[in-house]
Amino acid sequence: MVVGLLDGRVRSGAEPLLRPDDAGAMRGEGVFETILVQGGQPRDLPEHLARLAKSATMLDFQGPPDADWLHGVHAVLGAFPGGDLVLRLVSTRGPAGAPPTCYVTGTPVPDEVLRQRVQGVAVLLLDRGFAGSDAAAAPWMLTSAKTLSYAVNMAALRHARSMGADDVIFVGRDGAVMEAPTATVVVVRDRTLVTPPLDGILDGITVVRLIRAAQDAGWATAYERLTPDDLSAADGVFLVSSVRLVAPVTSIDEVPRPGAERAGELLDLLDAPPR
Repeated sequence: MVVGLLDGRVRSGAEPLLRPDDAGAMRGEGVFETILVQGGQPRDLPEHLARLAKSATMLDFQGPPDADWLHGVHAVLGAFPGGDLVLRLVSTRGPAGAPPTCYVTGTPVPDEVLRQRVQGVAVLLLDRGFAGSDAAAAPWMLTSAKTLSYAVNMAALRHARSMGADDVIFVGRDGAVMEAPTATVVVVRDRTLVTPPLDGILDGITVVRLIRAAQDAGWATAYERLTPDDLSAADGVFLVSSVRLVAPVTSIDEVPRPGAERAGELLDLLDAPPR
């Protein structure tokens, strides 16, 4: 790992960075964005910076301006000449009375991510414990902010792996499909893309890009309530995220499902130049 500070300096990931009383470390009070870099170019960087600022505002603190973040981004990119990598922009509330702690990290794309793009993922359906409408009525739950508080999501992934699966799709207590711990759910029906409405889930940047590209290519698109039965009936089910891009779902609750071959179509849409 390489760490880029917002003054343009580069540090090793092994060097200490956070104070012990940093609110990000003590309480998970912070926000982050994860960005794929391909050919030296970060994908959708302006959109990620905008969502980072929005998430910080929802936690009632203000991070640095975009120009400062770009110093850190360029510092990391300069330390990784060529090749794909993962950028992570992190902003914590910082210690009490101090400004936010902000930095950028760069790491190679994990082999598991590359594998899942090609081979797909086996998923379990897990109870989210609330419905999307519950989250909309309780903004303090911060479901539409990308915060550092990922303990529940990581616990869900560990549970899936203990059961022989790769990932999870959360289902609300009203029976509606919501999202995966680190991805958005997308369903393909012929030449129609469907993804769940945004109540209680994070607005995925890569999904927005995919939907716009699909519309440009003549596909129909919709934000629509989905159920587990809709997943079973779909021509393809995919987990879409910034680094993994498109991972086909190859089984749900140990039941194999078809459609993985359509992942190539979605990847082509993501890579198509905008009209």
